Amino acid sequence: MSRINDVGGMVGFPPIVEEPDEPAFHADWEAHVVALNAAMIRRGVYNLDEFRDAIERIPPDQYLAASYYEKWLRAITTLLAEKGVVTPAELAGA
Repeated sequence: MSRINDVGGMVGFPPIVEEPDEPAFHADWEAHVVALNAAMIRRGVYNLDEFRDAIERIPPDQYLAASYYEKWLRAITTLLAEKGVVTPAELAGA
């Protein structure tokens, strides 16, 4: 079964526009997400395959609407909740 991230051969997507001299991060929070992900993997909270799977499980409409690092953040928070590191209430800020 294909997931939304498997778009090979699909039509209807706009062309990819490359930014000349594009920075690695467009906002500071994106770098923080990368660092958080690396820390969680190094500490053994989850592994890279679980992280990739969490990204691929994002519902299609949300996946298509999210930026690259928004997908990463969603995957991290999903895994932290699934692993019992944080509760859904904590993630909601309650």
